[in-house]
Amino acid sequence: MTDLAPAHAPATEPGWWKGDASEPVRRNLGLATVLVALVVIGVFSASDQFLTSGNILNILTQASAIGVIALGMTFVIIGGGIDLSVGALTALAAVWCTTVATQEFGATGMVFTAVLVGTLAGTVNGLLVAYGRLVPFIATLAMMVGARGLATKISDKQTQPVEVDAINRFAEAKVVGIPALVLVFAAVAVAGWVLLNRTTFGRRTVAVGGNAEAARLAGINVRRQTVYLYALCGLCCGIAAVMVVAQANAGSSGQGDLYELDAISAAIIGGTALTGGRGSVVGSLMGVLAFTTITNLFILNNLPTEVQNIVKGAIIVGAVLVQEFQPRELLRRR
Repeated sequence: MTDLAPAHAPATEPGWWKGDASEPVRRNLGLATVLVALVVIGVFSASDQFLTSGNILNILTQASAIGVIALGMTFVIIGGGIDLSVGALTALAAVWCTTVATQEFGATGMVFTAVLVGTLAGTVNGLLVAYGRLVPFIATLAMMVGARGLATKISDKQTQPVEVDAINRFAEAKVVGIPALVLVFAAVAVAGWVLLNRTTFGRRTVAVGGNAEAARLAGINVRRQTVYLYALCGLCCGIAAVMVVAQANAGSSGQGDLYELDAISAAIIGGTALTGGRGSVVGSLMGVLAFTTITNLFILNNLPTEVQNIVKGAIIVGAVLVQEFQPRELLRRR
């Protein structure tokens, strides 16, 4: 008797490098390649200015505030949501912490106020989405309009100068040659990475964003987790508000304008899926650095802002197309 061959030979399993587990690594390497390419462009287009230590620190400093917000946005998007109000929350926290009454409590009072305002506003977003059952886009759009309006009302359309020396000196402070703003950014980034990758909070976030119903059946309180995520994003806005105020030495209702677009863009090109359930803190950081470096290159080469926005828009579209294309490739391999 002859052995009967199976009707279908088993498919060859792809190696680790081509599997799902390596996807974040491959994406981060791709972003690193983009950053290297931007550095090369900077060397050739502005060799006497780009690679100076002062310019590198300037890029990192400019990326700090929006980077902190992008980290909070990354958590929200991984959890299946979106937050359009981060720029307005930053302005509201900045204005509230620079009122004359708040400044009387000194630097500690200003920082506490900014963080508290941001966190409470973010919590309201979470409650509207989780318990009010509003679509995240609508809930946070309403908060964006309301928070910006409240900031304008509190400041009476005026810029509020900061009289607290500790806050004014903070943006210029350095530790072993590294700006304090960059160190704050780094500390938040490390905390965010640990929270996402080494805690049950991070695993619950991924589970809720990947499949909320399955997460609920697994015993996760989806609504409470959603509130936590938006509160975390608001907390990041409060921290960023202090950084923005320190750089400007003032609070204004116009601060944080379009921060939501920069934060969402950085998260997307960093590999965070708009559908939720997948994302990377490291990827978001690289996305922020990529956009900040592009802005820096355009400034050094005296290129118009409108061209810069066109380039950024093309990058965002390309990143989304990559996200849409990759799942089909994975399905074909399976």
